[in-house]
Amino acid sequence: MMWHEKDLLLISNPDNRRTAGIQEARRQMGMKPATVLSYENLLRTWRQGGGLAELVQFISPSPLIRLDAPGEDWEVERGLLHLGATDYEGFDGTVLSTPSPSFEGWKFSSPNEAISSVKWSPGESFSAEAALTLEQQWGRIYAPAQWFRGWKVCLDRIAQEAREVWPGVQFWNDPDEIGMMFDKRECQLHLMRQGISVPPILPSSEPIQCWEQLRAAMDASRMHRVFIKLACGSAASGVVAYQVNPRTGVEIAVTTVGMETSQGQTLFYNEGKLQKYTHPEEIRTLLDWLCAEGAQIERWMPKAMLDQRVYDIRQLVMAGQAGHAVMRLSRTPITNLHLRNERMLPAEAGLPDPHMSMIQRVARDTMLAFPNSWSAGIDVMLTSGMEPRAYVLDVNPFGDLLYRVRHQELTPYEWEMKLLRKEPVRHA
Repeated sequence: MMWHEKDLLLISNPDNRRTAGIQEARRQMGMKPATVLSYENLLRTWRQGGGLAELVQFISPSPLIRLDAPGEDWEVERGLLHLGATDYEGFDGTVLSTPSPSFEGWKFSSPNEAISSVKWSPGESFSAEAALTLEQQWGRIYAPAQWFRGWKVCLDRIAQEAREVWPGVQFWNDPDEIGMMFDKRECQLHLMRQGISVPPILPSSEPIQCWEQLRAAMDASRMHRVFIKLACGSAASGVVAYQVNPRTGVEIAVTTVGMETSQGQTLFYNEGKLQKYTHPEEIRTLLDWLCAEGAQIERWMPKAMLDQRVYDIRQLVMAGQAGHAVMRLSRTPITNLHLRNERMLPAEAGLPDPHMSMIQRVARDTMLAFPNSWSAGIDVMLTSGMEPRAYVLDVNPFGDLLYRVRHQELTPYEWEMKLLRKEPVRHA
């Protein structure tokens, strides 16, 4: 039996562009629509004591489940914050935003493999009750570590309930592996141990939980330019390009994060354009918050350039095949397209075939590190210079929302549905 013969259950936000794209692709490919279960409905049902079994009763005994991005829906965000609250009735007592892997006894081949931020103290938090009554402030970043705890609980519960209800269930992307891809620290460490080239992690003898510890680690390693990334952030949320002049101590932080003080509390926002901070107190406030919430801290590596703009590439991999690719070009250190950066197809940019082959190879190798997952968008950079090297920057389990790009004359979702028809069933 092939996957296309199975029912597809799509757990998503129904009004999201991703859901619409998948359903349209299935229509174009002559496939029946996916059954859609909203995260909002699922979270609400859990709070009322129910579960998957009562929400999706008519699907076959061995469905294929695709979990899509939970973002862009305020009720879902509140629901995940509720699940991640430390007083939530199902909370297991840990204050980490994700169960950290055990590093005891692990051997590192170089100082750059030291773990810079395995654990952290909890940052902003809300009680389970308060989380459900929060009023939305557009762009505000609410308790990201708590949100990620809730997302992990959600993934774990979906996996458990689905396997109880449908013994033959299969997942498009495995929930455990989605959780790993989401946690930039765990993901990059996993890739490093699989032999995938990633930017070197800032070495530190202790978890970095504040600006002061960050500066001490940077000084000790002489790593004066770093990217600090919110461990569970996406779409450049909580990303800071930070540099310190080792001679003068002057600091510069370029980021998507805006700050606002209200009633003595500093609130943090996603901005539609980059902010540049040079005042030491502002930088300290920003980095104290970011490190407390959990951060991946890595060397700021010089990217390859095209017409005085740095670039990296989002490469979609599906069923072991490298398909759609988009170049993201910027005159700033952060290349995400929603920041009004330029998008370009590699062929339009004249990217040499050997460079594109290198990118595709490392992207395919990256997906091999997630053997129970079907597709992801792999962000890859090339280093500057005559002989560039490829480094993996991020693995996005929902990275197939790519506009105005075709592969084999198909949109990303159409291409994925075509491959579903060809690939044999894999066991969950």
